Amino acid sequence: MKVNDSGFTLLELVIVMTLMVVFLGLSGVHFANRLPSAKLDGTARELSGLIRMARIEAMSVRGERRVTIDLNRRTYGLKGAARRAVPEGVAISVVDPVRGGVYGGEYDIIADASGTVEPCEIILGTKKKTLRIEIDPVIGSVVVKGYAKED
Repeated sequence: MKVNDSGFTLLELVIVMTLMVVFLGLSGVHFANRLPSAKLDGTARELSGLIRMARIEAMSVRGERRVTIDLNRRTYGLKGAARRAVPEGVAISVVDPVRGGVYGGEYDIIADASGTVEPCEIILGTKKKTLRIEIDPVIGSVVVKGYAKED
């Protein structure tokens, strides 16, 4: 009688499948934990890019452009254009040099024809991470700073 030695035993298949499930489960948890951070990073990049675009448009058309942040509705966008929503789990606030912390209502960031942008600091955060968008009023630079963990 001839014994068939080709293939895998049932025990070997069960062990391999168990290891695959464990590794997939661990990687799923890792990617799920990174999702809020990715939303925060994307929102900061998008909002800072929108402010830069408003500055460039204001200089090119020799007029004024406004980026409006609606803190109550959690949206932002160019005045008169479509708005983008701030993702769930991402907190947003503005620090104005004159008014201090702004946590409600609409806040306008104005870029004028000379290329200057009103100074302010936009704070975006999740439970683990905080980013700050800082605007230099003289040269109109928009810089994203942060990546520090909150306590």
